[in-house]
Amino acid sequence: MSAQRGPRMVLLGKQGSGKGTQGERLAEHFSMQHLSTGQMFRDSASAGVKVGLEAKAFMDRGELVPDDLVVAVVAERFQNPREVTPGFVLDGFPRTEQQALELDRILGQHPIDIVIDLDVPTDVVVERMRSRGREDDTEESIRRRLELYETETKPLVDFYRQRSVLVTIDGLGTEDEVHAAMLDAVAHRFSD
Repeated sequence: MSAQRGPRMVLLGKQGSGKGTQGERLAEHFSMQHLSTGQMFRDSASAGVKVGLEAKAFMDRGELVPDDLVVAVVAERFQNPREVTPGFVLDGFPRTEQQALELDRILGQHPIDIVIDLDVPTDVVVERMRSRGREDDTEESIRRRLELYETETKPLVDFYRQRSVLVTIDGLGTEDEVHAAMLDAVAHRFSD
């Protein structure tokens, strides 16, 4: 990691694993951006932006937003050096190996430093998602998103493991315990 920029992190894990909460905490700890694609799309939809409305329609059906829409939003966000120079935590992107390759292209000479896979059993994430009461968290959409995660996103674990940037963290335990484990993983990664 260069002294001129902060850590570049990706959080992986099933929806409901705590990625959003832990991403916010990591971003606050390191004084950097927490970039949640889901929140970016919800914000865009609320503002009436066409791409956000299109993305929200996919999300409401429990489907993944198409790569071209996601990549366009991320690429645009990363054109602003203030968004990326202090470091960032990506949450919800990449979801597929193709998106990971697009992220490599977007980041150029400064790739991802660490990928944290937040591992939580499916029955636990289903219960968490039901209890948060979001409009797009219907039983059907939850099950559909988890199926899509298993087929499309889980292969990223192997992709990043082969690049030696993956750390798996047990996502069970208190919010503080999980946060401490993540900070330890980041500290270990950058103590070399």
